[in-house]
Amino acid sequence: MPHDMADLMAFLAVAEDRSFTRAAARMGVSQSALSHTIRRLETRLGVRLLARTTRSVSATEAGQRLLESIGPHFSEIEAELDALNALRDRPAGSIRINTGEHAANSVLWPRLRPFLARYPDIRLELSIDNGLVDIVEQRFDAGVRLGEQIARDMVAVRIGPDWRFAAVASPGYFEHHSKPQSPDDLTAHDCINLRLRTYGGLYAWEFARDGRPLNVHVAGRLTFSSTAPALAAALDGFGLANVPEDMAELHIRAGRLVRVLEDWSPSWVGYHLYYPSRRQASPAFALLVDALRYRS
Repeated sequence: MPHDMADLMAFLAVAEDRSFTRAAARMGVSQSALSHTIRRLETRLGVRLLARTTRSVSATEAGQRLLESIGPHFSEIEAELDALNALRDRPAGSIRINTGEHAANSVLWPRLRPFLARYPDIRLELSIDNGLVDIVEQRFDAGVRLGEQIARDMVAVRIGPDWRFAAVASPGYFEHHSKPQSPDDLTAHDCINLRLRTYGGLYAWEFARDGRPLNVHVAGRLTFSSTAPALAAALDGFGLANVPEDMAELHIRAGRLVRVLEDWSPSWVGYHLYYPSRRQASPAFALLVDALRYRS
């Protein structure tokens, strides 16, 4: 590939990811090589395209103009190249999906295992992020979130059933604490908190009864950024955790966890795969959507 095209693609990757680290990982090159490529492009054009600080990377005015002018064209080229895969004997291509940890483990991976075995020429990248990201800006082909979290201008395909949270603690914990009878009782308990970037702080436990929602801000010694360690801490007797029901189910049945406030636990709309309505679906992407589609 001529230097001009390669350098422009490198610039697009850094400008869209706003990070040399993420862009280098996506392109499969070192950060130093990517930095050299950007300096070479800036030298050749005679303008600064990216403003760098110790914490972030952002496009300058010239860089933003270049990004807006060439970005759509490169996206069209990528879509056309993907479309050519329809002429192959076996579907091929790369697909990038942004998803949360629970969806990746409970819904995506069980269906991706047979899918990837069936289509060995399809490459897949799963970006695990419990916060909400702009999949268009970050150049993801699709995202996975709960149905109510998806913007209306997106195509949404249901890929999982409705589910609930379960408030749980170990039997040993309840040897020293009474079981809460209502969400208000949680203020007297050592609860394991969850800090989600999307909410900008600690996640308030969400309950509902007779159609009336009730959110409770809990307190305790432990805070995690994902549910897996919160569940582990509950199993070890460090307090009450509020985790997806399917994660706790086996432990509840085995007697390792005790569930409380079950009649206060509302149902959540299941996970959906979503993507821009203007996205031109490649054969590989269409096959993936069909493989993930929820069939009750």
